[in-house]
Amino acid sequence: MTAPAATEVVTSAADAVALAHRLSVEFGADASARDSERTLPHDQVRALKESGLLALTVPEEFGGVDAPFEVVSEVFRSIAEADPSLAQIPHSHFTFLEAVRLKGTPSQQSFFYGVVRGGGLLANAQSERGPHPIDVDATTLTKTESGDYLLAGRKFYSTGALFADWVIVRASVADGSGAAPTSSTPKALAFVPRDAPGLQIVDDWDGMGQRTTASGTVTLDDVRVPEEHVVPFSPIFAEPTTYGAQAQLLHAAIDVGIATGALEEGVRNAAKARPHFEARVDSTADDPTVVALAGELVVTVRGAQALLADAARQVDAARANPTADATADASIAVAVAKVAAVRASLEASAALFELGGTRSASASGNLSRYWRDARTHTLHDPVRWKIQHIGRHALSGTRPPRHGQI
Repeated sequence: MTAPAATEVVTSAADAVALAHRLSVEFGADASARDSERTLPHDQVRALKESGLLALTVPEEFGGVDAPFEVVSEVFRSIAEADPSLAQIPHSHFTFLEAVRLKGTPSQQSFFYGVVRGGGLLANAQSERGPHPIDVDATTLTKTESGDYLLAGRKFYSTGALFADWVIVRASVADGSGAAPTSSTPKALAFVPRDAPGLQIVDDWDGMGQRTTASGTVTLDDVRVPEEHVVPFSPIFAEPTTYGAQAQLLHAAIDVGIATGALEEGVRNAAKARPHFEARVDSTADDPTVVALAGELVVTVRGAQALLADAARQVDAARANPTADATADASIAVAVAKVAAVRASLEASAALFELGGTRSASASGNLSRYWRDARTHTLHDPVRWKIQHIGRHALSGTRPPRHGQI
């Protein structure tokens, strides 16, 4: 299928950040209405495709700028500050581009880098429901006598798939025995065109937050996948990489964006709030209790911003020299940033009501969207396990495990 042609060319990191900031202003104008009415952001996703930002990490030898993740994370943070749902839609796009970089053949790299340079969007179909652990994919990829594969299964929480040009499905590679997949069954990524026969995307996402990510159901009814569209997944973690750290960094950037947006919203509403009579001041901005709350929030949010930037720099350093120690240190730095980002987003999105007073609870203002988005997105993967890995690394130097959530 043909993706929209990118109309802008990002030639430098400065270009990318400036463009993201400009787009975030445009995206933020109607973000509240989109959330309130659950209007899917088709026009905004089209603008992202045409912006050239989706090709940020394409290597130079394939015509890209190979932007560092310090830049990519700032792009995500900026967009999330305006519309967290919109920021989450291309998250897996960059994660799968990294899989292509690490395990794709030269011809696969040339093809899929060309797709995204032309404005194509990749989206995910990874998560499943059911009693099996989350590291087991019941969806299967079975090789046929002709050499291609048949893909069968059902995926949920498929963020962005409804807007995608290619849906990337993680599946267990069937061994022909008929045995059910386990956590040790090798996995692969099947790159499937959005209009492939047997692929169906259902817009049934009903989350209280991140309402317009279109994170719905994907069903796969013996979808035929040519061998050249299958990229090994399990081998990514057989050696030191920043694959998981990069994915988590961008999730942290979304949370920091939510925190930043919530803080700014709270400050704007404080300026309109009536002062409490016991403060004996003419402006809420002079109420010492509000001053203290605002100050504490600024410290929390700026701390999360700084940790995000530091983690991004460590990811870039480890990506350039992926030793076991460097990649472990990067994963821990990202875990620290993620914990801080989660706390900042939840704290700021709740405290904005205290800054704005009773009027901020009005449904017409829709300020609850910040907390709903924060609470929903921060459930993506549990930070309680990140705390475990951070503590073990600090006390005994234990490296974190290699997987996509650390």
